[in-house]
Amino acid sequence: MGVVVSVCAFHLTTAIDIPLEVEQLPTITEASPSSLIAFPFDESFPMTCEAKGNPEPEFRWTKNGEEFDPYQDPRLIKEDNSGTFVIPNTGNLTEYQGTYRCYANNKLGTAITEEIEFVVPHVPKFPKEKIDPIKVEEGQPVILECNPPKGIPPLQIYWMTIDLQHIEQDERVSMGLNGDLFFSNALEKDSRRDYCCFAAFPRIRTIVQKNAMSVVVKSTVQELDPCIALFEKLTNSILERKPSLLMPSGVKSETQLVNGDELLLECIAEGIPTPKIEWVRMGHRLPDRATIENHGKLLSIDQVNEDDSGKYMCKAKNIHGEAKHSFDVSVEGQWKNSQLSTIGSDVRIKCSATGTPQPTIQWRVNGKPLKASNRKVLDDTIVLHNAKSIDSAVYQCEASNRHGTLLANANIMIMSKFMGLRWFYSLLLKIASTFLLNLMGTMSLCVIKVMLWWWCFSDVPDAPENLVLSEHKGRSVKLKWIPGDDHNSSTTDFIIEYEESQWEPGNWNELQRVPGNHGSAVLKLYGHVDYRFRVSGVNAVGRGRPSEPTERYKTPPAAPDKNPENIKIEGHLPHEMDINWEPLSPIEHNGPGLEYKVSYKRQDVEEDWHEHVVKRHSFVVKGTPTFVPYEIRIQARNYQGWGPEPKVVTGYSGEDFPSAAPDDVEVEVMNNSLVKVSWTRVHKDKLHGHLGGYRINWWRLRSLLDSKKTHGNKHTLTFPGDRNHAMLPGLTPFSEYSLIVMTFNGRGNGPGSHAVNFKTPEGDVQKHIVALTWAPPLVANGVLTGYRLEYQLINDTEEVGVLQSMDISSPDTTSCVLRNLEAVSRYKFYLRSCTRVGCGPQVSEESTTTPVARLASIHGGISTQGWFIGLMCAVALLTLIVLIACFVNRNKGGKYAVKEKEDLHPDLESQGMHDDTFCEYSDNDEKPLKGSQHSLSGQIKAEDSGDSLVDYGDEDAQFNEDGSFIGEYAGRKEKRVSMEVKGTTNQSKA
Repeated sequence: MGVVVSVCAFHLTTAIDIPLEVEQLPTITEASPSSLIAFPFDESFPMTCEAKGNPEPEFRWTKNGEEFDPYQDPRLIKEDNSGTFVIPNTGNLTEYQGTYRCYANNKLGTAITEEIEFVVPHVPKFPKEKIDPIKVEEGQPVILECNPPKGIPPLQIYWMTIDLQHIEQDERVSMGLNGDLFFSNALEKDSRRDYCCFAAFPRIRTIVQKNAMSVVVKSTVQELDPCIALFEKLTNSILERKPSLLMPSGVKSETQLVNGDELLLECIAEGIPTPKIEWVRMGHRLPDRATIENHGKLLSIDQVNEDDSGKYMCKAKNIHGEAKHSFDVSVEGQWKNSQLSTIGSDVRIKCSATGTPQPTIQWRVNGKPLKASNRKVLDDTIVLHNAKSIDSAVYQCEASNRHGTLLANANIMIMSKFMGLRWFYSLLLKIASTFLLNLMGTMSLCVIKVMLWWWCFSDVPDAPENLVLSEHKGRSVKLKWIPGDDHNSSTTDFIIEYEESQWEPGNWNELQRVPGNHGSAVLKLYGHVDYRFRVSGVNAVGRGRPSEPTERYKTPPAAPDKNPENIKIEGHLPHEMDINWEPLSPIEHNGPGLEYKVSYKRQDVEEDWHEHVVKRHSFVVKGTPTFVPYEIRIQARNYQGWGPEPKVVTGYSGEDFPSAAPDDVEVEVMNNSLVKVSWTRVHKDKLHGHLGGYRINWWRLRSLLDSKKTHGNKHTLTFPGDRNHAMLPGLTPFSEYSLIVMTFNGRGNGPGSHAVNFKTPEGDVQKHIVALTWAPPLVANGVLTGYRLEYQLINDTEEVGVLQSMDISSPDTTSCVLRNLEAVSRYKFYLRSCTRVGCGPQVSEESTTTPVARLASIHGGISTQGWFIGLMCAVALLTLIVLIACFVNRNKGGKYAVKEKEDLHPDLESQGMHDDTFCEYSDNDEKPLKGSQHSLSGQIKAEDSGDSLVDYGDEDAQFNEDGSFIGEYAGRKEKRVSMEVKGTTNQSKA
């Protein structure tokens, strides 16, 4: 439900002229619509602002709330004695995107337009997704969801096969208003693999296709006894059931509209036999203008009014029963009667606004927010106490809710008694003779100090009449019409719509718009289409009812006017090249027999074009060299001939894995937990694809307190883009590491470099701290001024700690150390980046603080204890006694084959003590300490974890070009998290 605004003020038609000796406030006479869309095929876009007044108004503009001077931009086209300027379509329209407002002012006051949003549309796309086949038993209902992307309306939905054959629709199979395809009961013949939803956006001449969907219908009688199966196929009695509604849900719903809207009520049912839909209006007959469409499933009433309010019901029936749904429909008057009056020395200005939700009203005077003085706001009314000539101004009422904003101007002039009475009497004479009042979006009234009551009324235009087609020229025709009554609000536009009988019979689509002062238009049409046309008028109140349609006019077939667009070249395998494009919409075929000629050849190689003619909108070239550039062009044709000469696009054949590793890998130790890794870039001839970036795999070999080496769990960090160095954070101090570097492309990783070993220095014992690092925002949306960091205690209780905050005023700061936190406690951290306007959305992470004690300090403490020294002495003495006993026993009993025994059963422990090979591994080596730290991103075991290499094989993290961290690495069973703030407690990443 939108917003409807009525300010009771009056603009008099030319039959009532304000005397020339009377100065006039500015009045906006023409302005651009509230949304101006920059269609790529239009040559220019006028930002219209025209006004009248005495003295003659001057104009100024704002853009996004700031002053904007069109004369400062030489690319803009300006008009003399006008506020209008024109944005030419020079290909770079994005910089002009924004919200504009025009101000027309003279010494008496200022009138303003509604905000005008200049929109540069983007190309809508379906999301890339894998759609699993839908399996259903025969007789059960099926719903295929379209979920079209958002784009510039109107939106048109088609369901077709991959060969562009329309899915046949009837009482059993039909498309809903939301674009989904409904099967009331599935049959075996519905099984197919190419149900495709096409979304067409005609205003930007774009069609997008969703991935094909597969439906598999299983027969319910295949597993039965043959006799029973035959009977079942003849009677279908087991599957039969009474109807139930697929759309809408529930038994009752409410619909709210305003005068002039179109009422659309939809009921789609399932059941066997296929239900039939009936529509009734409780206590009344359906209006004469009501139409039943979509095989009885859609009730449409055009141009509703208050008389159409009431309860409507749909009934889905078959021989086994029925299902019902009721609709409570309420229609509100689009313009309510309001009044503006002066009583004694007070002036009252009333603004009536209706909508759902209820709009909020903001008052302005001469374009600026209303201030106090003698002006008092009472809900929707302004009261001017003891009005004086200084109160003469343009008063604006702006009503808004979540659906939009509307604005109306009311010109208020306070005159002297003599001047006012003279003008008022002349006004009464003209009113008595003409009875002409006109209410518009911008309105004016001369208020005098006498009691005056006027009531306001206006309505949408009547339907145009006497539509005539003339000047038939094959694919163009001239349409003429006589405008209907505009009901005191001048017609601003005429909308011409068409309906064709082949692709979407019964559906009306907008063809073009012409200004409201026109009574004819030349229509450019597609070939091989059986058209009929209708026209409707638009004024400040809304859109009027359409005219009666013209007779049919069928255009002759012709060759296609255009070729496919949005050509995409991809290579999923090394020796293949996939070519895809957006097909022409059915109406763009211009005739039967549409096909596409795909031509391709190697770029910069002298060879002939390879050509193939296909009916689908994709083609796979096989046997191509790996990752070489190709030139591709696609041309449409039908039985009438070829389309225009196609444009040449460039793409690459399939990628293969990189064949070379980075050379000259070096490691520079920055501190006890951070190193800088540098390498020589892989030559582009060895990439065999588009460079994705570089990956570093590293693992901890050992603590420098232990001589054993083990292959610790592997970690991976990904650095996108072409670079030759990166920072590796989060390492454990006083440890030995090994790493390799590799490049990757769209196919995958290349070979790894030679392993490089390095050692990290010792670190201090840090207790109860958290070190945070982060990367700057990818898009700052302004000048970055710093960051705001907040944190609080969140232990596993219902209560949380007090939220602490700190402002970081330097935008270059990307790290912070928090000290003196609670020991063995869980904290949550929130970080926002800030500009001069304010701070943006937050990212958050959690971590547990734990005191860290290094192995060296623990080892030293034990070795100085007396009980430990005594225990070691006792062990040594016992070992000496055992050795003496063995020696005596050997001499006493003769030779003992100790050597042979040792050869057969080697001492694995002693072997491990002396073997320092890389592959030696001990599960007992370096178990995590009780006080080990945890990552802010999860439960990563500090020091060495027992995780396997496989657990980290596909875990990637992201770094910016400067090495700043924007991802994370994690241990086994951890989900990968994509955030801009990560952290660990010793050297955290945030």
